[in-house]
Amino acid sequence: MSGSKLSDVSFDDAATQAPPPADEALLGLTVHGLPPAEQAEAALEVAERSRSGRLKMLLVLLVCAAPVIASYFTYYVIRPEGRRNFGELVSQQPTIPAAQVQTLDGQPFDLQSLKGQWLLLSASGAACDEVCQNNLYLQRQLRESLGREKDRLDWVWLVTDDGEPPPALRAAMDQATVLRVPQALVAKWLQPAAGQQLGEHLYVVDPLGHWMMRFPAQLSRSDAAKARKDLERLLRASSSWDQEGR
Repeated sequence: MSGSKLSDVSFDDAATQAPPPADEALLGLTVHGLPPAEQAEAALEVAERSRSGRLKMLLVLLVCAAPVIASYFTYYVIRPEGRRNFGELVSQQPTIPAAQVQTLDGQPFDLQSLKGQWLLLSASGAACDEVCQNNLYLQRQLRESLGREKDRLDWVWLVTDDGEPPPALRAAMDQATVLRVPQALVAKWLQPAAGQQLGEHLYVVDPLGHWMMRFPAQLSRSDAAKARKDLERLLRASSSWDQEGR
């Protein structure tokens, strides 16, 4: 009897330790093996969205930049009306320096805040000799001659020393932006033609902050009409993307 009982117990133990059904084994392999098809499809969808998003971003950037590129291409390459520029185009086009300067009243001024407008600049010491006074007069007259487009152009005088302009001159500058900027800083940005002085020219800066044109030294009042035509063509070429005011 004891042998029979031992045999029954061994058989029961073996029965309880029998391998799991085939379906359960496959289920375990499915859970702990390869990811389900839904997860793979989701990963592919995320990757596709990422690629699509990058393409859309590039297209938006191209669309935004297209008017600027087109206007510069029109002015520099096609040159509408087949006319030569009176002013000299600048090839390197350095941008406005990142610097804190001052107004004549000693208030701090971020030089890069000039961006957003076309600028017609002159630079000289505060004493402002005859050439300087002529440049300031031409800056005002050229801006006024643009008529309804004049609000797209600011005229700026950069005072390159610590002196004080004559009171009569300051009274005439109510529509100008007058800033005290060290000579060394101006010289890193604007450059005169060979054999000329910095203060003998008028300089044109585009709304993106790039110095892009220099008018001939000691511009005469009789030649101011030629300079005005350059300014008009620049404003017309950029009319699709540049608006008055910053």
